[in-house]
Order: sequence, then structure tokens, then C-alpha cells
Amino acid sequence: MNKFEKRFGRYAIPNLTTILIACYALGYILQMVLPNALNYLTLNPYLIVRGQVWRLLTWIVVPPSTGNLLSTLLMLYFYWSLGTTLERTWGTYRYNVYIFSGMLFTVLGAFAAMGASYFVYGDAWSLMTQAGSLFFSTYYINMSIFLAFAVTFPNMQVLLMFIIPIKVKWMGVVYGVLILYEFLQGGSVYVGNYLLDCSLFARIAIVSSLLNFVVFYFTSRRVLLSPKQMHRRAEFKREVRQAQKISRHKCAICGQTEETNPELEFRFCSKCNGNYEYCQEHLFTHQHVQ
Repeated sequence: MNKFEKRFGRYAIPNLTTILIACYALGYILQMVLPNALNYLTLNPYLIVRGQVWRLLTWIVVPPSTGNLLSTLLMLYFYWSLGTTLERTWGTYRYNVYIFSGMLFTVLGAFAAMGASYFVYGDAWSLMTQAGSLFFSTYYINMSIFLAFAVTFPNMQVLLMFIIPIKVKWMGVVYGVLILYEFLQGGSVYVGNYLLDCSLFARIAIVSSLLNFVVFYFTSRRVLLSPKQMHRRAEFKREVRQAQKISRHKCAICGQTEETNPELEFRFCSKCNGNYEYCQEHLFTHQHVQ
């Protein structure tokens, strides 16, 4: 990564999160003013291969979720704060790689889903592809930003609903459970009066959109530990915890410490050959070590 950063780092786009939020804001405006316009911007691989190549980029404008104005503004600010914090922490280049790789995996996943639908749905593959393409959106891109933030700052505390203090790592666990539930449940889309089961597309969308987080999660650990290495690490941490519990003062004669006898005072003997410490009861009565 460092070699690529030295070579291509100058092409990284600063304040990428601000640009993404501006795209979402534009999408929300279009949704309120010209709601049908978003149908021409989605990531639909069936229509892309038929000439509508602008969809490779314009799907980023489609907002990740809908809601009232207040919830929309809060959502935009929330993800803006997460993204800008990650960019300052990781650096502009690495954050660019993370976001753009997530977008690339999403596009590749959409085309992979189109190919799979051809073999699974037969003659209905074109209809299923266009319906299932709705699952390939910026929703899971935002989710990947939050999960990366939770891994980077696991002990940061936030106020859930502005009231309940909670650490980000526990919110990340909840998000992970929700993603797993969505993956197992699949998804359906109404086309006219018919409800189409698009679970294949929903699952491919989840995996492809979050693949950048999976890569980040494992590469951030540099190497995967074997069970033997994990055992050694656990033993080392246990020894460190035990060492932290060792008393700072201990009498060389009676073994009393400031833990067992907090009322005692301890001093080192300047006449002993070595670092020998004694409690006040043996400081002047012990035999000097030569």
C-alpha cells in the first residue's frame, strides 16, 4: 500500500466524504422535485450494456434511504462526520482506496448478479435483473463506512438517540447482526402487481458492497494468527496483567507489601549490595547484603 501511495497518492481526492454527501443531497432534491428522474440513474447492468453507460456513475446520486427532512439531515451529518474522521485518521489516499474499492465491488457485483440471473431465471432474467438492480445502492457503502469507523475507534462513545451513551463497537455488532439478518432474509421487489423474489440480488449486493470492509478488516491486522500464535498472545497478555498486579514495594525480609500492609513504609537500603527494599520494621534491623 505504501508503494502505491507514493506513486498514486497525488491523485487522491481530498474531502471525498463531502463530495459523497453533496451527491446524496442532490439525490434527495431530485427525489422531492423529480422522483421519476432517479429511475434513470440507478445501477442497472441490463440497461448499461444497452448503452446507458452513465449509470456506472450516476447511481452514487441515488440516496441510501428515505425519510423526513430532519432524519435526512441527521443521517447526512452523521456519515459526513464518520467519513471525515476516517479520512483524517487513515489519510486521503487510503480513504479514497477504501471508498472507491467499495463502489467498484458494487458495480462488479451488479454485473455478476445479472450473469447469475441468466442461468437461474431463464427467460425472465432481464426482468429479474432490472428489478434486482435496486438492491445495488449506496446503502451498504454507507454501512461499510460505519463498520470501518467501529473497527478503527471501537471504544469511542456516542449518544444513541442523543440520550443513551454507547460504545461504537457495540453499535457495530448490532449493525453486523442486522446485515446478517438481511442476507439470510433476502429481498423482494414489486413490479406492477407482482412481487418478485430477488433474494439472489440482495445477497450478492450485500457481499459485493461490503467486500471492501472485509479486505480492510483482515489487511489491517497484517497477518492472520494461527491458533498457536493466538495462544501465545493470550498467554502474554495474561502475564502482563499479572505483572501489573505485582506490588511496587516488598520487604526482602518478611515479604510484606503495600497491598497487604498499606500502613507500612518501605525504603531501600543504601548499604546493601543490590536493590533490596525493607519495611520500616526491618529497615534498621536486617543484616546488610554484601
